[in-house]
Amino acid sequence: MYALVDGNNFYVSCERVFRPSLNGRPVVVLSNNDGCAIARSNEAKDLGIKMAAPWFQIRHLEESAGLVALSANFVLYGDMSDRMMTLAAGLGPTQEIYSIDESFVGLHGVRGDLVARGRKVRARILQWTGLPTCIGIAPTKTLAKLANHISKIAERKPGSYPAEFAQVFNMSALPAQDLDDVLQATDVGDVWGVGPRISKQLKEGGICTVLELTRMDPATARRGWSVTLEKTVRELQGLPCIDLDDAPGPKQQIACTRSFGKPVHQLGPLIEAVSEFAARAAEKLRKQNSLATELLVFMHTSPYRPGPQCSRSVVVPLRRPTDDTLALAKAAADGMRFMYVAGYQFIKAGVILVDLQSASVQQQELDLCDPNEEPATRDRSRLMAAVDVINTRFGKGTVHAGSTGKPGVNRVWTMKQERRTPAYTTCLADVPVARA
Repeated sequence: MYALVDGNNFYVSCERVFRPSLNGRPVVVLSNNDGCAIARSNEAKDLGIKMAAPWFQIRHLEESAGLVALSANFVLYGDMSDRMMTLAAGLGPTQEIYSIDESFVGLHGVRGDLVARGRKVRARILQWTGLPTCIGIAPTKTLAKLANHISKIAERKPGSYPAEFAQVFNMSALPAQDLDDVLQATDVGDVWGVGPRISKQLKEGGICTVLELTRMDPATARRGWSVTLEKTVRELQGLPCIDLDDAPGPKQQIACTRSFGKPVHQLGPLIEAVSEFAARAAEKLRKQNSLATELLVFMHTSPYRPGPQCSRSVVVPLRRPTDDTLALAKAAADGMRFMYVAGYQFIKAGVILVDLQSASVQQQELDLCDPNEEPATRDRSRLMAAVDVINTRFGKGTVHAGSTGKPGVNRVWTMKQERRTPAYTTCLADVPVARA
């Protein structure tokens, strides 16, 4: 048995915790560079604002409908997510954090009324963090995801489903006929793993509801589409095919890419940018105890802007596998110098660490160094560990490579976030003060 705990309109809810004046108002959170809507309050959804709607297309709603738009504050969201996940873990013995606002909790061996237990955990999360959540409970992860979706719709649109399904919905407790009625009333496109393209194909084939998909022969799903859809059908039929992944394996690639707030055409700022990206990627690399043997650097102009277009990339092989920030930043800077061409307005760049291997694996090599050169094998693992501790405690970028430049407004490549709220929970200067 699984439960899916999901924060409602998570980014918007995090903002509302510290700005109660936003309650009841249409609110959207914008993506990097304030480009498009990536989170919407229910009031914003009722205005017809779609997910990923470009900001310039909905900006007029600021005056006509009182829409509030905020820049993404991922530092705040990450910290609030950590608090929510800690409380959600109390629901069962195992947990898989699926995304920043979703976690699956294993309920195997948990006795008693699961709905009552879910409502207690939900109330605790709301009281301790201020974040509203919904919980779906079912025998498989796909059904738990569907139960969570139905609980959200039942709360947001009264009358669409029975009122008792709102907030916490245990699908396994329904009688067979009631379950069929719920699945018949749910669109096939609402199933986890059924995207718009497959949904369209299924409807063209006469499968329009979840109940009809549940009754499909799994072998037909595999022959007609893929083994992934076969697993989805079997999960809808109550056969678990997707295990709880409570300890995700190390990533095979680590990327750090960003769009710039405004076009960049000079080499210096581009080197600063990729050096910073390499440092961020190196921090993630050390966290999963891996080493990188190659590094890919890329940059490109915007296809939506007038002027000459350019897109370039280069793979920089590393002489020795490493997780050293300074070595990776130097390799990224060297790659940028190699591929840079003047005369273009670059809008995005990034660094991708590839061909990763475990840090526990060491390969010996022949001594091919020039005896007159300074050894390049100096172990800086303790220095990197100290840098990570300092940056974790005092904030990202507190200690950084010199090639990343001086943080602040002088960085021309930084993202545009004109509407970002303070870091209420992670910066002492931004902690809200209540005066009586």
